[in-house]
Amino acid sequence: MIDINLIRENPELVKENIKKKFQDKKLPLIKEILKIDEQWRKCKAQGDNLRAQRNKLSIEIAELKKKGKDASKVLEKAQKIPKQLEQLEKKANELENERIEVLKSIPNIISKETPIGKDENENVAIKTIGKPKNIQNPKTHLELAESLKLVDFDASAKVAGSGFYYIKNDLALLNQALIRFAVNHLISKGYEYIEPPLMLNEKSIYASMDKKAIEDSVYDIKGEDLHLIGTSEQAVLAMHSGNIFLESQLPKKYAAYSMCFRKEVGAHGINQKGLWRTHQFNKVEQFIFCMPEDSKKYYEELLKNSEEIMQALNLPYRVIEICSGDLADWKYRSADIEVWRPTTKSYGEVISL
Repeated sequence: MIDINLIRENPELVKENIKKKFQDKKLPLIKEILKIDEQWRKCKAQGDNLRAQRNKLSIEIAELKKKGKDASKVLEKAQKIPKQLEQLEKKANELENERIEVLKSIPNIISKETPIGKDENENVAIKTIGKPKNIQNPKTHLELAESLKLVDFDASAKVAGSGFYYIKNDLALLNQALIRFAVNHLISKGYEYIEPPLMLNEKSIYASMDKKAIEDSVYDIKGEDLHLIGTSEQAVLAMHSGNIFLESQLPKKYAAYSMCFRKEVGAHGINQKGLWRTHQFNKVEQFIFCMPEDSKKYYEELLKNSEEIMQALNLPYRVIEICSGDLADWKYRSADIEVWRPTTKSYGEVISL
Protein backbone atom coordinates (compact mmCIF):
# COMPACT_ATOMS: atom_id res chain seq x y z
CA MET A 1 0.00 0.00 0.00
CA ILE A 2 1.27 3.46 -0.94
CA ASP A 3 2.47 5.61 1.98
CA ILE A 4 0.06 8.51 2.54
CA ASN A 5 3.07 10.79 3.05
CA LEU A 6 4.12 10.22 -0.57
CA ILE A 7 0.72 11.36 -1.81
CA ARG A 8 0.78 14.37 0.53
CA GLU A 9 4.26 15.43 -0.56
CA ASN A 10 4.29 14.40 -4.22
CA PRO A 11 0.81 13.71 -5.61
CA GLU A 12 2.00 14.39 -9.17
CA LEU A 13 4.50 11.52 -8.95
CA VAL A 14 1.72 9.15 -7.90
CA LYS A 15 -0.54 10.42 -10.70
CA GLU A 16 2.20 9.96 -13.29
CA ASN A 17 2.73 6.39 -12.03
CA ILE A 18 -0.99 5.69 -12.43
CA LYS A 19 -0.79 6.92 -16.02
CA LYS A 20 2.20 4.64 -16.70
CA LYS A 21 0.02 1.72 -15.66
CA PHE A 22 -2.78 2.87 -17.96
CA GLN A 23 -5.20 3.24 -15.04
CA ASP A 24 -6.33 6.82 -15.67
CA LYS A 25 -9.74 6.07 -14.16
CA LYS A 26 -7.96 5.97 -10.79
CA LEU A 27 -6.60 9.52 -11.08
CA PRO A 28 -9.60 11.09 -9.23
CA LEU A 29 -8.78 8.85 -6.25
CA ILE A 30 -5.77 11.03 -5.43
CA LYS A 31 -7.99 14.06 -4.89
CA GLU A 32 -10.39 11.89 -2.88
CA ILE A 33 -7.60 10.56 -0.66
CA LEU A 34 -6.22 14.04 0.00
CA LYS A 35 -9.70 15.28 0.93
CA ILE A 36 -10.24 12.40 3.36
CA ASP A 37 -6.73 12.90 4.72
CA GLU A 38 -7.38 16.62 5.32
CA GLN A 39 -10.53 15.77 7.26
CA TRP A 40 -8.64 13.13 9.25
CA ARG A 41 -5.86 15.56 10.14
CA LYS A 42 -8.43 18.18 11.16
CA CYS A 43 -10.05 15.65 13.52
CA LYS A 44 -6.65 14.73 14.98
CA ALA A 45 -5.79 18.42 15.51
CA GLN A 46 -9.14 19.07 17.20
CA GLY A 47 -8.54 16.07 19.44
CA ASP A 48 -5.06 17.30 20.36
CA ASN A 49 -6.51 20.74 21.17
CA LEU A 50 -9.18 19.18 23.38
CA ARG A 51 -6.59 17.15 25.28
CA ALA A 52 -4.50 20.26 25.82
CA GLN A 53 -7.64 22.08 26.98
CA ARG A 54 -8.49 19.23 29.35
CA ASN A 55 -5.00 19.39 30.89
CA LYS A 56 -5.26 23.15 31.28
CA LEU A 57 -8.69 22.89 32.92
CA SER A 58 -7.41 20.17 35.29
CA ILE A 59 -4.68 22.54 36.48
CA GLU A 60 -7.19 25.38 36.82
CA ILE A 61 -9.57 23.21 38.86
CA ALA A 62 -6.76 22.15 41.17
CA GLU A 63 -5.69 25.78 41.68
CA LEU A 64 -9.26 26.91 42.45
CA LYS A 65 -9.76 24.10 44.97
CA LYS A 66 -6.40 24.88 46.54
CA LYS A 67 -7.52 28.47 47.07
CA GLY A 68 -10.91 27.34 48.35
CA LYS A 69 -12.77 28.86 45.42
CA ASP A 70 -15.77 27.51 43.47
CA ALA A 71 -14.57 25.27 40.61
CA SER A 72 -17.98 23.97 39.52
CA LYS A 73 -18.20 25.94 36.24
CA VAL A 74 -14.70 24.91 35.19
CA LEU A 75 -15.42 21.33 36.25
CA GLU A 76 -18.63 21.31 34.19
CA LYS A 77 -16.66 22.43 31.14
CA ALA A 78 -14.00 19.74 31.72
CA GLN A 79 -16.61 17.00 32.09
CA LYS A 80 -17.87 17.64 28.54
CA ILE A 81 -14.48 16.99 26.98
CA PRO A 82 -14.38 13.13 27.21
CA LYS A 83 -17.61 12.85 25.19
CA GLN A 84 -16.31 15.31 22.60
CA LEU A 85 -13.05 13.36 22.39
CA GLU A 86 -14.91 10.09 21.96
CA GLN A 87 -16.90 11.51 19.04
CA LEU A 88 -13.79 12.95 17.41
CA GLU A 89 -11.82 9.71 17.79
CA LYS A 90 -14.70 7.71 16.31
CA LYS A 91 -14.85 10.05 13.32
CA ALA A 92 -11.03 9.96 12.93
CA ASN A 93 -11.06 6.14 12.93
CA GLU A 94 -13.82 6.06 10.31
CA LEU A 95 -11.88 8.50 8.12
CA GLU A 96 -8.66 6.51 8.56
CA ASN A 97 -10.38 3.26 7.52
CA GLU A 98 -11.92 5.04 4.54
CA ARG A 99 -8.50 6.42 3.57
CA ILE A 100 -6.89 2.97 3.84
CA GLU A 101 -9.53 1.41 1.57
CA VAL A 102 -8.93 4.03 -1.12
CA LEU A 103 -5.14 3.75 -0.71
CA LYS A 104 -5.38 0.03 -1.42
CA SER A 105 -6.61 0.89 -4.91
CA ILE A 106 -3.53 2.98 -5.75
CA PRO A 107 -0.77 1.00 -7.55
CA ASN A 108 2.73 0.85 -6.15
CA ILE A 109 5.39 3.08 -7.70
CA ILE A 110 7.01 1.05 -10.47
CA SER A 111 10.73 0.58 -11.13
CA LYS A 112 12.59 2.66 -13.70
CA GLU A 113 13.55 -0.66 -15.33
CA THR A 114 9.90 -1.59 -15.91
CA PRO A 115 9.00 -1.15 -19.60
CA ILE A 116 5.90 0.93 -20.29
CA GLY A 117 3.20 -1.14 -21.97
CA LYS A 118 -0.54 -1.78 -21.78
CA ASP A 119 -0.67 -5.56 -21.45
CA GLU A 120 1.24 -8.85 -21.61
CA ASN A 121 1.77 -8.41 -25.35
CA GLU A 122 4.19 -5.60 -24.51
CA ASN A 123 6.28 -7.54 -22.00
CA VAL A 124 9.94 -7.55 -23.03
CA ALA A 125 12.26 -10.55 -23.45
CA ILE A 126 15.51 -9.34 -21.88
CA LYS A 127 17.49 -12.57 -22.03
CA THR A 128 17.37 -15.95 -23.80
CA ILE A 129 19.56 -18.80 -22.56
CA GLY A 130 20.07 -22.18 -24.27
CA LYS A 131 19.14 -23.36 -27.73
CA PRO A 132 15.82 -25.22 -28.06
CA LYS A 133 16.23 -28.70 -29.54
CA ASN A 134 14.43 -29.53 -32.74
CA ILE A 135 12.40 -32.58 -31.73
CA GLN A 136 10.33 -34.24 -34.43
CA ASN A 137 6.76 -35.03 -33.36
CA PRO A 138 7.39 -34.59 -29.63
CA LYS A 139 4.97 -36.24 -27.22
CA THR A 140 3.14 -34.11 -24.67
CA HIS A 141 3.74 -34.64 -20.97
CA LEU A 142 0.21 -36.01 -20.84
CA GLU A 143 0.92 -38.65 -23.51
CA LEU A 144 4.18 -39.67 -21.86
CA ALA A 145 2.81 -39.81 -18.31
CA GLU A 146 -0.33 -41.74 -19.24
CA SER A 147 1.54 -44.23 -21.43
CA LEU A 148 3.90 -44.93 -18.51
CA LYS A 149 0.97 -45.07 -16.05
CA LEU A 150 2.42 -42.27 -13.95
CA VAL A 151 -0.79 -40.20 -13.72
CA ASP A 152 -4.50 -40.78 -13.32
CA PHE A 153 -6.53 -37.76 -14.40
CA ASP A 154 -9.76 -39.73 -14.75
CA ALA A 155 -9.70 -40.64 -11.06
CA SER A 156 -8.84 -37.08 -9.98
CA ALA A 157 -11.62 -35.65 -12.19
CA LYS A 158 -14.07 -38.09 -10.57
CA VAL A 159 -13.18 -37.12 -6.99
CA ALA A 160 -12.20 -33.43 -7.36
CA GLY A 161 -13.05 -32.18 -10.86
CA SER A 162 -10.71 -30.64 -13.42
CA GLY A 163 -7.49 -28.95 -12.40
CA PHE A 164 -6.43 -31.68 -9.95
CA TYR A 165 -4.36 -34.83 -10.38
CA TYR A 166 -3.00 -38.10 -9.09
CA ILE A 167 0.70 -38.51 -9.89
CA LYS A 168 2.40 -41.82 -9.20
CA ASN A 169 5.65 -43.69 -8.79
CA ASP A 170 8.64 -42.20 -10.63
CA LEU A 171 6.81 -39.01 -11.62
CA ALA A 172 5.79 -38.35 -7.99
CA LEU A 173 9.37 -39.07 -6.88
CA LEU A 174 10.72 -36.76 -9.60
CA ASN A 175 8.36 -34.07 -8.33
CA GLN A 176 9.77 -34.43 -4.81
CA ALA A 177 13.33 -34.49 -6.14
CA LEU A 178 12.83 -31.20 -8.01
CA ILE A 179 11.36 -29.57 -4.91
CA ARG A 180 14.28 -30.79 -2.82
CA PHE A 181 16.76 -29.62 -5.45
CA ALA A 182 15.35 -26.08 -5.43
CA VAL A 183 15.16 -25.96 -1.63
CA ASN A 184 18.74 -27.21 -1.24
CA HIS A 185 19.95 -24.61 -3.73
CA LEU A 186 18.41 -21.78 -1.70
CA ILE A 187 19.60 -23.21 1.63
CA SER A 188 23.13 -23.27 0.20
CA LYS A 189 22.70 -19.53 -0.46
CA GLY A 190 21.90 -18.86 3.21
CA TYR A 191 18.11 -18.88 3.04
CA GLU A 192 16.19 -20.15 6.08
CA TYR A 193 13.86 -23.02 5.15
CA ILE A 194 10.18 -22.84 6.12
CA GLU A 195 7.09 -24.98 5.55
CA PRO A 196 4.19 -22.61 6.36
CA PRO A 197 0.52 -23.23 7.24
CA LEU A 198 -1.62 -23.95 4.19
CA MET A 199 -4.49 -21.83 5.52
CA LEU A 200 -4.61 -18.20 6.63
CA ASN A 201 -7.29 -16.02 8.18
CA GLU A 202 -8.79 -13.20 6.13
CA LYS A 203 -6.67 -10.42 7.64
CA SER A 204 -3.45 -12.31 6.88
CA ILE A 205 -4.24 -13.45 3.35
CA TYR A 206 -5.56 -10.05 2.22
CA ALA A 207 -2.38 -8.35 3.45
CA SER A 208 -0.32 -9.87 0.64
CA MET A 209 -1.85 -8.25 -2.43
CA ASP A 210 -4.89 -6.66 -4.05
CA LYS A 211 -8.09 -7.84 -2.37
CA LYS A 212 -9.93 -8.51 -5.62
CA ALA A 213 -7.00 -10.59 -6.93
CA ILE A 214 -7.14 -12.65 -3.74
CA GLU A 215 -10.91 -13.09 -3.93
CA ASP A 216 -10.62 -14.27 -7.53
CA SER A 217 -7.93 -16.82 -6.76
CA VAL A 218 -8.17 -18.28 -3.24
CA TYR A 219 -10.49 -20.95 -1.89
CA ASP A 220 -12.49 -20.13 1.25
CA ILE A 221 -13.20 -22.61 4.02
CA LYS A 222 -16.97 -22.50 4.42
CA GLY A 223 -18.12 -21.30 7.84
CA GLU A 224 -14.60 -20.43 9.03
CA ASP A 225 -12.30 -17.43 8.83
CA LEU A 226 -9.77 -19.48 6.85
CA HIS A 227 -8.55 -19.51 3.25
CA LEU A 228 -6.27 -21.95 1.41
CA ILE A 229 -3.06 -20.19 0.42
CA GLY A 230 -2.36 -19.50 -3.26
CA THR A 231 1.38 -19.24 -2.55
CA SER A 232 3.62 -19.68 0.49
CA GLU A 233 4.57 -16.02 -0.02
CA GLN A 234 1.26 -15.08 1.61
CA ALA A 235 2.03 -17.15 4.71
CA VAL A 236 5.66 -16.01 5.01
CA LEU A 237 4.58 -12.36 4.87
CA ALA A 238 1.89 -13.01 7.49
CA MET A 239 4.43 -14.71 9.77
CA HIS A 240 5.94 -11.33 10.63
CA SER A 241 2.65 -9.43 10.75
CA GLY A 242 2.95 -6.59 13.27
CA ASN A 243 6.69 -7.14 13.77
CA ILE A 244 9.20 -4.30 13.63
CA PHE A 245 12.69 -5.21 12.45
CA LEU A 246 15.87 -3.48 13.50
CA GLU A 247 18.05 -2.57 10.55
CA SER A 248 20.72 -4.84 12.03
CA GLN A 249 18.32 -7.82 11.70
CA LEU A 250 17.98 -7.37 7.95
CA PRO A 251 17.99 -8.92 5.47
CA LYS A 252 15.85 -11.90 6.43
CA LYS A 253 15.95 -14.51 3.69
CA TYR A 254 13.50 -17.38 3.50
CA ALA A 255 13.01 -20.39 1.23
CA ALA A 256 9.50 -21.77 1.67
CA TYR A 257 7.85 -24.83 0.19
CA SER A 258 4.12 -25.45 0.18
CA MET A 259 1.28 -27.01 -1.72
CA CYS A 260 -0.69 -24.12 -3.26
CA PHE A 261 -4.36 -23.81 -4.24
CA ARG A 262 -5.89 -21.38 -6.73
CA LYS A 263 -9.32 -21.04 -8.29
CA GLU A 264 -7.92 -18.97 -11.18
CA VAL A 265 -11.36 -18.44 -12.65
CA GLY A 266 -11.11 -18.02 -16.41
CA ALA A 267 -7.39 -18.87 -16.52
CA HIS A 268 -6.31 -20.28 -19.87
CA GLY A 269 -5.86 -24.05 -19.74
CA ILE A 270 -7.22 -24.51 -16.21
CA ASN A 271 -9.91 -26.91 -17.39
CA GLN A 272 -7.69 -28.84 -19.77
CA LYS A 273 -6.40 -32.28 -18.91
CA GLY A 274 -2.76 -32.23 -17.78
CA LEU A 275 -0.29 -30.74 -15.33
CA TRP A 276 0.48 -27.43 -17.00
CA ARG A 277 -2.27 -25.38 -15.36
CA THR A 278 -3.92 -26.77 -12.23
CA HIS A 279 -5.86 -25.70 -9.15
CA GLN A 280 -3.36 -27.50 -6.91
CA PHE A 281 0.40 -27.37 -7.32
CA ASN A 282 3.74 -27.43 -5.51
CA LYS A 283 5.88 -24.31 -5.30
CA VAL A 284 9.18 -23.25 -3.78
CA GLU A 285 9.17 -19.57 -2.86
CA GLN A 286 12.09 -17.24 -2.12
CA PHE A 287 11.33 -14.26 0.08
CA ILE A 288 13.51 -11.44 1.42
CA PHE A 289 12.71 -8.75 3.99
CA CYS A 290 15.20 -5.92 3.46
CA MET A 291 15.73 -2.17 3.62
CA PRO A 292 13.97 -0.31 0.78
CA GLU A 293 17.26 0.95 -0.62
CA ASP A 294 18.48 -2.65 -0.93
CA SER A 295 15.44 -3.85 -2.89
CA LYS A 296 17.09 -3.69 -6.31
CA LYS A 297 20.12 -5.63 -5.13
CA TYR A 298 18.04 -8.43 -3.66
CA TYR A 299 15.67 -8.51 -6.63
CA GLU A 300 18.70 -9.23 -8.79
CA GLU A 301 19.73 -11.93 -6.31
CA LEU A 302 16.33 -13.63 -6.55
CA LEU A 303 16.54 -13.56 -10.33
CA LYS A 304 20.07 -14.99 -10.24
CA ASN A 305 18.97 -17.82 -7.93
CA SER A 306 16.12 -18.68 -10.31
CA GLU A 307 18.33 -18.68 -13.38
CA GLU A 308 20.91 -20.88 -11.67
CA ILE A 309 18.24 -23.53 -11.12
CA MET A 310 17.19 -23.41 -14.78
CA GLN A 311 20.81 -23.63 -15.93
CA ALA A 312 21.56 -26.55 -13.60
CA LEU A 313 18.61 -28.41 -15.12
CA ASN A 314 19.96 -27.56 -18.59
CA LEU A 315 16.62 -26.21 -19.77
CA PRO A 316 16.40 -23.56 -22.53
CA TYR A 317 14.64 -20.52 -21.12
CA ARG A 318 14.09 -16.81 -21.48
CA VAL A 319 13.59 -13.96 -18.99
CA ILE A 320 10.60 -11.69 -19.55
CA GLU A 321 10.47 -8.22 -17.96
CA ILE A 322 6.83 -7.52 -17.10
CA CYS A 323 5.55 -4.23 -18.52
CA SER A 324 3.74 -1.57 -16.50
CA GLY A 325 0.23 -2.48 -17.62
CA ASP A 326 0.68 -6.18 -16.89
CA LEU A 327 2.43 -5.58 -13.56
CA ALA A 328 0.34 -6.41 -10.48
CA ASP A 329 -0.61 -3.24 -8.61
CA TRP A 330 1.33 -4.21 -5.49
CA LYS A 331 4.57 -4.91 -7.38
CA TYR A 332 7.53 -2.58 -7.94
CA ARG A 333 9.10 -4.77 -10.60
CA SER A 334 8.55 -8.30 -11.90
CA ALA A 335 9.97 -10.86 -14.29
CA ASP A 336 8.87 -14.27 -15.53
CA ILE A 337 11.20 -17.09 -16.48
CA GLU A 338 9.74 -19.14 -19.31
CA VAL A 339 10.92 -22.59 -20.35
CA TRP A 340 10.93 -23.83 -23.94
CA ARG A 341 8.08 -26.27 -24.67
CA PRO A 342 8.84 -28.50 -27.70
CA THR A 343 5.21 -29.57 -28.09
CA THR A 344 3.90 -26.03 -28.53
CA LYS A 345 7.15 -24.61 -29.98
CA SER A 346 6.83 -21.71 -27.59
CA TYR A 347 7.92 -20.59 -24.12
CA GLY A 348 5.79 -21.05 -21.01
CA GLU A 349 6.10 -19.50 -17.54
CA VAL A 350 7.59 -21.67 -14.79
CA ILE A 351 9.03 -19.03 -12.43
CA SER A 352 7.72 -15.60 -11.49
CA LEU A 353 9.43 -12.89 -9.44
